[in-house]
Amino acid sequence: MKILQLLLLALLLCCYLSGSQANRVYIHPFHLFAAENVSCETMHSQTSKPFSTLPVAPLDMEVLTPDSRDLSKVDTQKQNITERTAVLAQLLNSLGLRMYQALSSKQQSTNTLLSPVNAYGSLVTFYLGASKRTASSFQLLLGLSSDTDQEDCVSLVDGHKVLKTLQSINSLVDDGPKDEITNQVWTFSRQGAQLSEDFIQGTHDFSDTSFIRSVDFSKPQEAEQLVNSFVDNTSGGKVNSIFNELNPSSDLLFLTSFYFQGNWRTAFQTERTSMEFHVDESTTVMAPLMTHTGQYHFVNDKVRRCTVVKLSLSKRSYMLIVLPHEKAALLDIESRLRTDVMSDWYQNLQEGLLELTLPKFSMSSVTDIRDLLTNMDPEIEAKLLGSQAEFSQLSNTKPFIINKAFNKVMFEMSEEGAEPQDKIQEAGVPLKLSINRPFFFSVIEGDSNAILMLGKITNPTL
Repeated sequence: MKILQLLLLALLLCCYLSGSQANRVYIHPFHLFAAENVSCETMHSQTSKPFSTLPVAPLDMEVLTPDSRDLSKVDTQKQNITERTAVLAQLLNSLGLRMYQALSSKQQSTNTLLSPVNAYGSLVTFYLGASKRTASSFQLLLGLSSDTDQEDCVSLVDGHKVLKTLQSINSLVDDGPKDEITNQVWTFSRQGAQLSEDFIQGTHDFSDTSFIRSVDFSKPQEAEQLVNSFVDNTSGGKVNSIFNELNPSSDLLFLTSFYFQGNWRTAFQTERTSMEFHVDESTTVMAPLMTHTGQYHFVNDKVRRCTVVKLSLSKRSYMLIVLPHEKAALLDIESRLRTDVMSDWYQNLQEGLLELTLPKFSMSSVTDIRDLLTNMDPEIEAKLLGSQAEFSQLSNTKPFIINKAFNKVMFEMSEEGAEPQDKIQEAGVPLKLSINRPFFFSVIEGDSNAILMLGKITNPTL
């Protein structure tokens, strides 16, 4: 594990210095998020630190209001960019790309969508209920381990600092003209169990609204219908039928919803005709199309055999669309995705006149976090959520496990723009670029450079 920690530290240092922060004195991520009076705690000690628990209200379909919050513990101010947000962005970007590659490799012929911010925040929330040994595994994956710890001890970070920093990144997007992020969390615990106050506060730090309810799982089919109906009603119909095959001995179900409603900076012209989209060599579909001729930043990457175009969204966020060259495989490009590759594309963008045609698309996905971790490495899943995971700080009931954990991600772009399409014809002959075959895209918050979404479209009609 010590070798892995040193390798991870070296990787993070390279990523950190390769960006816009290179002129700053390097501060290890651990020290930015360390708990107060932090010390190295022996992991094999059987003594758990004392923690407070709170009773959980039973699920009642007549009570759909979100959990009440102690406003003194909620940072309601929208932060400006800080060193903490920039460093955390590097960490979640690195892990998010690893997660996306694991997910996309299992979904080669289907549309794929992942929110690194949401996935990272889910793991930090679980960390708040973990035992010291399991917490150490979480910190290693999250890039938040101390490089000075001995092999058998762990120095803990303050998970609340991390979650509030994630929310500050989301709030930067909400400063745009119309772009908006809505983040909800649902937790369903078994009847009679109390949950850690630390964990409950974490769901508040991580979300705009949260719902924590207790459920009688002894009748699984009834419980399944009840929790799904509750989520459907409290999400405004956006999230439905997530939980199935519940176990009567379940302890806890966890679900997040990350909804990005975007707006193009400059309006596209929505055409009445459709475009041919080549799903593969033998399959073509007709998809509604949008066009715009104007000045764009783009780069033709001959080494990686793709064209990258930057599309402005709000005044802070933007999208990078990556279109493989003819005969180039999208999977090959995705398998080489790293933070330095994304940075290289961005730094080499050149402005030019472009006639851009792309299909209209909105999409959603549900990711099983346990399956995702297994796809990355079965050993990671076993240590964080599986057979070796311990959540001694999560509930007053022992043992207590996280049975199911899902991330629901929704991406929707308005057909309009914050600014009307220019009516004056651009001078010169534009380069024509048609996004008419499977492509990769990312949505990025421009101040922190945090990746909000990663996805691919293999068929825009699905």
